[in-house]
Amino acid sequence: MNGSPTELQNTLLMMSGFFYAVLCIFSLVTGVIYMSGKKKLNPLELPDNFIEKFKTPEEELKFTRKMGLVTFIVGIFQGITSYCLLLGNRPIHYWFALGFTVFSICSAAFKLKGKINAFPLIKLFFYAVILVILMLNTTRSVFF
Repeated sequence: MNGSPTELQNTLLMMSGFFYAVLCIFSLVTGVIYMSGKKKLNPLELPDNFIEKFKTPEEELKFTRKMGLVTFIVGIFQGITSYCLLLGNRPIHYWFALGFTVFSICSAAFKLKGKINAFPLIKLFFYAVILVILMLNTTRSVFF
């Protein structure tokens, strides 16, 4: 075996890269909207009673803006991961994509917090699929 990925592996990596590209655009736009204060936080991304913790609308707005910044930064990392999967050809690209995918799995699992919620479950499923694709794509060139 020559260590080069097969056509199927390349297709799966490209699909994973496009998934991260779509998430990147979504996160960047959502982050800007939250940072501007034009929209409240998505209740699908929060525990059921989370919003009740804020005593004033100003506290909720401050937290929403902070989460907008976090969402925007995550969007940047999703874009980098997309680049790594679509155009990267060096070991560091593989390791970055693998690391961010593991981080994404942990983040989605944390958002579930023992409850069934469709949005984090769907993301968790796709991140797990990407992790499997990355693990199956390990070739000799990844390590050297």
